[in-house]
Amino acid sequence: MRNESCSFCGRSKREVQILLAGYGGAHICENCVAHANTIIEEELSEKPVARIAQVPKPREIARFLDQYVIGQDEAKKVLSVAVYNHYHRIMHQELDDKEVEIEKSNVLLIGQTGTGKTLLARSIAKFLNVPFCIADATVLTEAGYVGEDVESVLVRLLQEADYDVAAAERGIIYIDEIDKITRKADNPSITRDVSGEGVQQALLKMLEGTVANVPPKGGRKHPEQNLVQIDTTNILFICGGAFDGLERIISNRLAVRNIGYGTTPPTTMSNHVNLFKYCQPSDLRGYGLIPEIIGRLPVLTALTPLDEKTLRRILTEPKNAIARQYQKLFEMEGKSLSFDDEVLDEVVRRAHELKLGARGLRSIIEAIMLDLMFDMPDSKTEHYHITIDMATERLTEAQLINFRAAS
Repeated sequence: MRNESCSFCGRSKREVQILLAGYGGAHICENCVAHANTIIEEELSEKPVARIAQVPKPREIARFLDQYVIGQDEAKKVLSVAVYNHYHRIMHQELDDKEVEIEKSNVLLIGQTGTGKTLLARSIAKFLNVPFCIADATVLTEAGYVGEDVESVLVRLLQEADYDVAAAERGIIYIDEIDKITRKADNPSITRDVSGEGVQQALLKMLEGTVANVPPKGGRKHPEQNLVQIDTTNILFICGGAFDGLERIISNRLAVRNIGYGTTPPTTMSNHVNLFKYCQPSDLRGYGLIPEIIGRLPVLTALTPLDEKTLRRILTEPKNAIARQYQKLFEMEGKSLSFDDEVLDEVVRRAHELKLGARGLRSIIEAIMLDLMFDMPDSKTEHYHITIDMATERLTEAQLINFRAAS
């Protein structure tokens, strides 16, 4: 009788508990099976999956978003339904059902800076475990001009998918600052508008669905490299922008005008009303988006400005809350950190005055914590507590420095 041993590690049958026999006399022990299973789990967790076995329901997506984004319930609902329908559409196509052809529904997010547009898109991609990339529309130019070609956004998605084309073709691309590529006037330009209307024209086919030839290394400096073909039909595009000045266009459209002598001037809506939620395609066209690209972004949702109550929750409740991030940094050094409620209220008040949304919270907390973070690693103090007097003093010093730098 010959001595049987594991074909991978070489251990004999007497050295292991289980030895599985395979084709051609090959064997594998339980230790190698467990080791191989660990490697497979690590690879699947690190790399995006090319196929979603089961699409989560809209309520499940919205509940996950609640962990990272405070408020914006309407935007969460719209995004959850759009993502659910999009990946159901992909599975519908894979079943080769030709009775009904479902079209792609790209999303346009409109909202002031710091309201959570990018965070919403990133959180959805994280939940679905699909490739995700953020592209800045301001650096894009029409093909042949200085700047990045529109196809460069696909290069970033391919890189995020670890050059797995099948995974990239089921990913999500978030195009930020889409409002910065509007045409300079409402009328079609008779000259080249290479960073405005020209970019919108170049984005049309990509948003709708086309097979694009993409240089895997990116750029135009390697003309000899082999191009990779990526089909954008199943890529979900989420576009976002602050659209500064769009409120005026919406307000003028909604203004009530009376005809006749002695009539009152047109009445506009209150400044406290979020005019973005009344946005219509005609308003976007008046702002400078071409009709073709508006039609390729059929799902439109507006994010509401953040009030002080919402900012207070953002500061402490989400998993990525700024206060919790600093407390975690202190825990990594074996120390603890706490804040007075008055400190958090003061941070919220000042952030609301800056009108920078959640980003304003971070800038103020950074100013308060700067000196403390500089001294903390070398200090023997184990517990730190931030009082309102300490916070006010540091904010006053930071504002004085900024004033001197500006002057």
